[in-house]
Amino acid sequence: MTSLFRRKAIADLLPADAHSLQRVLGAGDLVMLAIGAVIGAGIFGAIGTAAAGQVGPGGGVIRLGAGPALVLSFLLLGGACALAALCYAELASMIPQAGSAYAYAYATLGELVAWIIGWDLILEYAVGNVAVAISWGDYFATLLDGVGLALPPWLSTGYRTALLSADPAVHGLLESAPRFAGVPVLVNLPAFGIVMAVTWVLLLGARESARANNIMVVIKLAALALFIGVGATHLDPGRYTPFAPNGFTGIHQGAAIVFFAYIGFDAISTAAEETRDPNRNLPIGILGGLAVCTLIYMLVGFVLTGMIDYTELGVADPLAHALQAAGFRAVGLIVALGAAVSMTAVLLVFQYGQPRIFFAMARDGLLPAWAARVHPTRRIPYATTLVTGVLVAVASLVGDAAETYDLTNIGTLFAFAVVCIGVLVLRVIEPDRPRPFRVPFVWPVALAGAGACVFIMTGLPRQAWERFGLWLAIGVAIYACYGARHSRLRRP
Repeated sequence: MTSLFRRKAIADLLPADAHSLQRVLGAGDLVMLAIGAVIGAGIFGAIGTAAAGQVGPGGGVIRLGAGPALVLSFLLLGGACALAALCYAELASMIPQAGSAYAYAYATLGELVAWIIGWDLILEYAVGNVAVAISWGDYFATLLDGVGLALPPWLSTGYRTALLSADPAVHGLLESAPRFAGVPVLVNLPAFGIVMAVTWVLLLGARESARANNIMVVIKLAALALFIGVGATHLDPGRYTPFAPNGFTGIHQGAAIVFFAYIGFDAISTAAEETRDPNRNLPIGILGGLAVCTLIYMLVGFVLTGMIDYTELGVADPLAHALQAAGFRAVGLIVALGAAVSMTAVLLVFQYGQPRIFFAMARDGLLPAWAARVHPTRRIPYATTLVTGVLVAVASLVGDAAETYDLTNIGTLFAFAVVCIGVLVLRVIEPDRPRPFRVPFVWPVALAGAGACVFIMTGLPRQAWERFGLWLAIGVAIYACYGARHSRLRRP
């Protein structure tokens, strides 16, 4: 039993050059990667549901919305994520390896916990990217409608989306769509196509991927600046009353929904093995990117709820919808274009992160050896990049974004809480180890970070907890059947 919690020495987590990735990224690249990952489907999609609340197919209220108090939901999340980000920065500067929270758990809490976190991170990156790809497809459909080139609904709507939709028109596609062997043909081709395109870019190399991300980040920031600038001219002070229509419960549940908007700042830690001077640049990238994104979120939330009644924001493309409702149709199309580019950047960074988690786990023997293959010239984990891309693309064909948000949120919050605890464990068992970045007031910060993450998790519905428990049970079974038998730490 004790071998299940055997820790891997930090020195062993730092691979030899022959088995490592190429260090090509600087601090600026990391900040841009953070913005690329964080500002995406959450701000362009989930923000509407967080303000308006969530309604089920039968018309019943699943969760209350925050209303104009959405800005407080963002503030609550920013504070919670800042505590976790400080802990990530300390561990990332100590363990500049591609495994992110998986590697940190291996060094602090042992192999079984590390496996659980590695399995859990699939929810954040791969499953989360399914939701991002579907939201990208929604904005892409808005763009096509604007230029008169709309796709047939059955080619831009996944089967699960139609099955779970509260919109009668969307749900009705189950009857009106073409059928194959008696099954409705409902696929999201745009979502599938963008994931495969991003996978191709990632296979070109880390440096090329970072350049593509930098270009897309500039475009997304310009789109949000346009939304804030134009929207600020159409604010109605009356829309801010009542400010918190559902009290703190609405703010809490709104935060749990829109937490998806904050997922991604930790993806920077997966780039640790490809970062120049990681001791300095990783903390800058993690904390700097989070600060910029929190400010942008609060500005967007304030303008959005002042433009249109919050009850009308429960749509797939709330920013474009608000602009069009206010009479800014052309600007709405521009913002929709910016949203599509923005979510492409999120897809790129998440698809960048997941293969590196698999790569680190395979290098430790917990996954098959083929997953640890590195391209001989580009020095990237090409096998896991390709496999992850195909799996996410296929899931995006038929999946539903709304049910994916909750599973992604609870998995990510769990990983954040474990990282916070890991910092404390390492401070106790290895107090003298050099720490290029140290969390100030580590005990209150780390405990508050873990507690805040658990508190936000309690705002998620029961179904999310049930699915999360099932997911972890499957992961433990796989570890027992394969990982425990092939672990290089347990069987050198």
